[in-house]
Amino acid sequence: MSINKLRHPLLILALIIFFAFVVRLYRFNGPIADWHSWRQADTSAVSRNFVKYGFDLLHPRFDDLSNVPSGLDNPQGYRFVEFPVYNSAQAGLFKFLGVFTIEEWGRLVTIFSSLLSVLFIYLIVSKRAGKLTGLLSAFFFAFTPYNIYYGRTILPDPSMAMTVLGGIYFFDRWIEKKSWIMFGLALLFAAVSLLLKPYAAFFLLPLAVIAWEKFGINILKKWQLYIFAFLAVLPLILWRLWIKNFPAGIPASSWLLNGNGIRFRPAFFRWIFYERLTKLISGYGGVVFLVIGAIWAKFIKHRLFFYSFLVASLLYITVFATGNVQHDYYQILIMPTIAIFMGIGSAFLLTRTKSLRVVCSLLFIISLGVMFYFSWKQVRDYFNINNPSIIVAGEAVDRLTPKNAKVIANYTGDTSFLYQTKRQGWASYEKPLPEMIKMGADFLVLANPTKDDFSFAKTYKIIAQTPQYVLYDLHQKP
Repeated sequence: MSINKLRHPLLILALIIFFAFVVRLYRFNGPIADWHSWRQADTSAVSRNFVKYGFDLLHPRFDDLSNVPSGLDNPQGYRFVEFPVYNSAQAGLFKFLGVFTIEEWGRLVTIFSSLLSVLFIYLIVSKRAGKLTGLLSAFFFAFTPYNIYYGRTILPDPSMAMTVLGGIYFFDRWIEKKSWIMFGLALLFAAVSLLLKPYAAFFLLPLAVIAWEKFGINILKKWQLYIFAFLAVLPLILWRLWIKNFPAGIPASSWLLNGNGIRFRPAFFRWIFYERLTKLISGYGGVVFLVIGAIWAKFIKHRLFFYSFLVASLLYITVFATGNVQHDYYQILIMPTIAIFMGIGSAFLLTRTKSLRVVCSLLFIISLGVMFYFSWKQVRDYFNINNPSIIVAGEAVDRLTPKNAKVIANYTGDTSFLYQTKRQGWASYEKPLPEMIKMGADFLVLANPTKDDFSFAKTYKIIAQTPQYVLYDLHQKP
């Protein structure tokens, strides 16, 4: 059978989705103490507090009461970032279905979003570049090690990428079929993507290209497009206006743009295009597919559509330069672009004529093997628990202190430790300890205590200690 004449593409897609689900179950029940646990803990804390205090979507709260995120004391623990769509799904499934832990439901929400992304990528790409390219793009999105890890983390970003892709797919169907059902679905996905992360706005560019391909210059006369754009952005505008009433709950974010002045400096290009794109995500070998895909896309009929993904990704990385250099999870949003161009490049290699078939097939196999080997070597440690002591210490706090106690879980500002205690409190010595007691601190817990950490025993009573932690009652004398 010629590879150009694929039989049963939907069966192949179903197998890709099934095994994508299986690999994302790796360490499914692990605690939130792996790579980027800080951001995961903050996200899951909002969901957990919905369960504890009720589903107040307009007043999301997490565990951190400190002034670290916003620069202002936050005694209510408000957390105003993305609108809590993801958190509502995580907490709602946990509360009404049970079975799994709150953390496992968070992972399942992300896994489901990731699988939907695989489906949308196939549908979007196969329509414009053929079923083989669609399947290969879906394959790379499903099994790139970077995407396997982040496709099961407790973060809103994978869901945001999914809703972006859903918005593009249903918008295309609306433009083609003039179906108001498709209009509603496209609007829903687009609006939710912006509520999850405003960065999704960069990927409205493919929507503009779809409209341009259909209407040309008459795009300016289509009032329906203006209505769509207005309604898609309106929820985000309303949310942003609302959260201004709670400045203590809004983390500082302007630094994400170019806070350290790294944009377009040599370090920017090294971190983004070598450390992240070439090494971490592509495992060196995947660059072959990307380069060939970027070149070969020029000869595809719908090249403008595919290049719009590339332009959107480059704009996003450039505008949020410091954020993309500082955090590797910021590249989650560009993974559909990477998967699409890898799919185009690999499809080129697999469809050459007889004279080049052997060479191109060998290049494909070698590049794929190198990609997965080196990328997995980079990603495999992401799953590891970086500091098991915070898990043990957190369990001790939960067992030995009242449920409404406020805890200082000093971890230099990282809330991963505080999350394990299942208590609100502080993740650092924000102020001198006597002042923090006046602010409501009841207990102090320290993981992997050193000799200096036991100096507090002169003033406060130790209620539990092991080589892994020490727990002080800040209201009792020794």
